[in-house]
Amino acid sequence: MERKVVVVCCVVGFLGLLSAATGFAAEATRIKGDQVKFPSPDVCVYPRSPALGLGLTAAVTLMIAQVIVNVATGCICCRRGPHQANSNWKLALVCFIVSWFTFVVAFLLLLTGATLNDQHGEENMYFNYYYCYVVKPGVFAGAAILSLASVTLGLIYYVMLTSTKNVIDAWGGSSAPVPGGIAMGQPQFPAQNTEAPVFVHEDTYMRRQLA
Repeated sequence: MERKVVVVCCVVGFLGLLSAATGFAAEATRIKGDQVKFPSPDVCVYPRSPALGLGLTAAVTLMIAQVIVNVATGCICCRRGPHQANSNWKLALVCFIVSWFTFVVAFLLLLTGATLNDQHGEENMYFNYYYCYVVKPGVFAGAAILSLASVTLGLIYYVMLTSTKNVIDAWGGSSAPVPGGIAMGQPQFPAQNTEAPVFVHEDTYMRRQLA
């Protein structure tokens, strides 16, 4: 494995783990319902929580990891070559699509959870009753799991496409197929004497023998 591939995998893997760790930390430190105080029926007092900063950190690190792995990979459609197995390219394409899907969902969950967790002093009315909103359990944890899935799938298709590129380079650095065929040529024979034979009458031949 090339040094560049190792560096990219280490950096992206570290960012993915950091995003997941901060996501789980945000889940653990989010504001719970029993922590909200009600000095009056229409006032909510929220305690301070680091979940906002942790959620934003998780979202930013996840975005950086996704950008790095996609820039290092390049255009996935341009990576398909004649020496690449069709099944491998399809698997890489599936990982690419699922990685982007999980990234978008995780990123939105982290941003939404961090924003809603910081609604200090805001209350809502529902059927003439005031209530204080808190982030539901599992929002940050689900985003953390999706972050790990997104980074893992991104590294899978990056390594697969990079290894395929190395195979193509080993074939001569060109992705164009080599035309096959049968070499045709003219057979070579030694030169032969093309002079016409001379016929001698039998009597003349006998006379020359007797002479």
